[in-house]
Amino acid sequence: MGFEKFGVVSFTAQTRASDFIDYLEKGEIRGTKCNLCGRVFFPPRADCSWCMSKDVEWIEIKGQGTLISFTKVNYAPTGFEGDVPYILALVDFDGIKVFGRLSKDLPEDSVKVGMALKVTPLALPEDKLTYEFLPA
Repeated sequence: MGFEKFGVVSFTAQTRASDFIDYLEKGEIRGTKCNLCGRVFFPPRADCSWCMSKDVEWIEIKGQGTLISFTKVNYAPTGFEGDVPYILALVDFDGIKVFGRLSKDLPEDSVKVGMALKVTPLALPEDKLTYEFLPA
């Protein structure tokens, strides 16, 4: 199967980072770390865009993160028009910055920079997968 299972609309059918979906199916959120320069990437990358090394490993992103920025989306890109409004967030997990959606179950007026969040896989219709942020 592979990366085409990610999200509502997948713009990439083939990728060397398709193990990301396998980890989501196991309930894990993973990024990649370059074994040459030490940079960490989320979303995961098959190659390091900093030093161009192909020597990367999968690392789990877990525990509690801190909300550092968010925005309410009122106009969505193709494939997401039916989802608006929703909140996109940037969460710091000990130096690993993860970008994604806040759970729709989280009231908008409770969202504050500095709040503790966790990231978790989310099953979507049609056997698709993604992840979202929930209160920690």
